[in-house]
Amino acid sequence: MEAPKPSLARRLKTLIIGGARSPYDRTLFHKISLIALFAWVGLGADGISSSCYGPEEAFRALHAHPHLAFFVALASAFTIYTISASYSQIIELFPTGGGGYLVASKLLSPNVGMVSGCALLIDYVLTITISIASGADAILSYFPPQWYQFKIELAVAGVFILTLLNLRGVKESVAPLVPIFLTFIVTHALVIVYAVVLHSMDLSGVIGATRADVQETYYEIGFAGMFVLILRAYSMGAGTYTGIEAVSNGIPILREPRVETAKRTMHYIAFSLAFMVVGLMVAYILYRVEPQQGKTLNAVLFESVTRDWGDPGKVFVLVTLVSEATILFVAAQTGFLDGPRVLSYMALDRWVPTRFANLSDRFVTQNGVLIMGTAALAMILFSGGSVRFLVVLYSINVFITFTLSQLGMVRHWWEVRGKVDNWPKRILINGVGLILTAFILVSVTILKFNEGGWITLFITGTLIVLAVIIKRHYDAAFKLLRKLDDLVQAADSSEPALPAAKERTSAKDPRLDPKAKTAVVLVNGFNGLGLHTLFGVIRLFGEGFKNFAFVQVGVIDAGTFKGTADIQNLDEHTKTEVNRYVEFMRRNGYYAEGFSSIGNDAVEEITKLASKILERFPNAVFFGGQLVFPNDSFLTRLLHNYITFTIQRRLYRQGIPFIIVPVRV
Repeated sequence: MEAPKPSLARRLKTLIIGGARSPYDRTLFHKISLIALFAWVGLGADGISSSCYGPEEAFRALHAHPHLAFFVALASAFTIYTISASYSQIIELFPTGGGGYLVASKLLSPNVGMVSGCALLIDYVLTITISIASGADAILSYFPPQWYQFKIELAVAGVFILTLLNLRGVKESVAPLVPIFLTFIVTHALVIVYAVVLHSMDLSGVIGATRADVQETYYEIGFAGMFVLILRAYSMGAGTYTGIEAVSNGIPILREPRVETAKRTMHYIAFSLAFMVVGLMVAYILYRVEPQQGKTLNAVLFESVTRDWGDPGKVFVLVTLVSEATILFVAAQTGFLDGPRVLSYMALDRWVPTRFANLSDRFVTQNGVLIMGTAALAMILFSGGSVRFLVVLYSINVFITFTLSQLGMVRHWWEVRGKVDNWPKRILINGVGLILTAFILVSVTILKFNEGGWITLFITGTLIVLAVIIKRHYDAAFKLLRKLDDLVQAADSSEPALPAAKERTSAKDPRLDPKAKTAVVLVNGFNGLGLHTLFGVIRLFGEGFKNFAFVQVGVIDAGTFKGTADIQNLDEHTKTEVNRYVEFMRRNGYYAEGFSSIGNDAVEEITKLASKILERFPNAVFFGGQLVFPNDSFLTRLLHNYITFTIQRRLYRQGIPFIIVPVRV
């Protein structure tokens, strides 16, 4: 039987996103994994790009006391290295991926992990949104103010482009951005070094001005007031630290050895981010940068630095702002890389619909990419692309995850104290990280609550409630399914279990008659659902079928797509499960064969196998079991994929008979 030609929509999808990848390709993980340099771009851009707005927010909070920015810059660098060191320990403890969701789930409790996961999901949506909106601001800072009317259109286009790139796959979406990322690093480093070297001759003057600013502030508001002002600026720049956790979330896409690659990437990010933050804030002070309408603080700095450079200076500012805008778009990549991954982990644990763990034929969590892109698009339209407003929403959720992760690590080191080397040093690192992140979380929440922070907390709280409802539904559904599994023990017995089986088995061994009627039963493991479907076929048609064929597809999802060994284990497990049906039917006097495959789309794989089965058994009828819940509802239809109906429609279009066997639970 000739396979049907792909539809126009399918061919168009292949043209835009790319052709399907084979799970049997042993070089697959090498092709789509990232070396440390690419990971620095794809996962580190979120942290590096925060230097475009984090230092500005902190500097603005100091108002008329700019020289206090020295202390804020040093505190920021210390925080960056502390969080980086604590997440390096998380990487070592969770070598297969230790993002905030998994850390809190394993080290605290599944419910706390769910809270962390929900906070991360909102954070990654806002990562995409604020990065693209800030990127639009950066590039438009070079042009006349009237160009700002096109900001929303530019931001929306950015979301669409990044969504398409991520649907193609990880490596394709990162590699083209490396030159732009390096341009950003080089141009900003040049500005910082130039500013410091140029003012090095007047170092005593800078120190004197700083001392005078500190004394003036002390006389105006006292030591306590000055300390509070510095802490407020430090907290308002909390967006600077977001993105550091991205590496621990993205370990599954890193090149082997993954732990070493992840730690090397973390070092790259920590050093480059600390250099950018400290350098830019020092440059603000040296050039006495003040906010200007319609321009970012970085744009004002670049124009001040290049004021005497003539036309080359204008070109340099343009190149720098374009690289800044582009790197902010790249930063949105973190949301597209890690957001769907967190969503898939939560789907595997049944906190969100299980379909979010599915992979596309490009081995990308397509549903997650689409929902992150859609949510980011909605947030851009809702906020009007206002970076000042989005910064308010942005900083809270990531520090919920930071704090819970550090708390989990502190608890872990305390529980294993004396059993691991250097546990006092390890608990100290995470303990300091816990104090810093908890302080920033409380400060930012209080300072930004009335400015819009309550919106983030409300959305996160709503998502938490939905996750609890979904989890309870899945738990109830699995309790019902377990009742069906009583048949498994009986079927595993060596005794025949079907009517008239003893007469058939005593007569002669079952032999193949290809022209006889054949029942092709779709199964998903040797379980109660599959056995009830099989018994339903026999009950409805009696001795009408002489041959039985069993078909099972091992679905590659986010839980199994971790390495070549995991793919091979899935393939072997799928074959083992389908062979159990074959052995069961042969014990009961029927001829039976098994057909198995692995892939990311069960419907596509079964459609391919159907042609192969019909060549061997021309008189075949396909059967699939479908669960019937006691109370069918919108939630039931949303959370269960009803894949049997999709397969039925696909085979019907090819003229293949398919019967659905209802299985009540």
